[in-house]
Amino acid sequence: MKKLLSLTLTLFAVALCASVFAQDKKPASPPAKAEGTIDGVKVTVDYHQPSAKGRKIMGDLVPYGEVWRTGANATTSIEFSGNVKLEGQALAKGKYGLFTIPGENEWVIIINKQADGSPYDYSDAKDVVRVKVKPSKTSAFVETFTIEAGKNQVILKWENTQVGFKITKG
Repeated sequence: MKKLLSLTLTLFAVALCASVFAQDKKPASPPAKAEGTIDGVKVTVDYHQPSAKGRKIMGDLVPYGEVWRTGANATTSIEFSGNVKLEGQALAKGKYGLFTIPGENEWVIIINKQADGSPYDYSDAKDVVRVKVKPSKTSAFVETFTIEAGKNQVILKWENTQVGFKITKG
């Protein structure tokens, strides 16, 4: 009986330790949030942050000319507390999906009705706004994909590339 009790307690302790250690492991592409007020409108971007980990990103892991979910794991969402103009195009307040089509010399920023769910369910029939912007080089290597919302634009940065799109109150 003592052996059975001892074995049970040992197995319980092992399971408890495994559970505790498993909780300490950080996900490969953790969730992140970019928030800012642009021209009086609160802008919130919910996304997941993949890291380069020695890989070639732009033009390879993130192919040029193809729709990208603009992050990892799930659809990246962008929410505006008021009506805005995105690079001059009108957009009603609300929550949307943020997709992009990266290119070496030009990116397409896509605002889509699909604000959540699987990014693999993307449909261009749900696009609300599409604008073209020019990418530029970052001042230093960016290991982890980052989105910033502030001043007058939203900026995406990863590897050696950054791209921004202007937002004004609509």
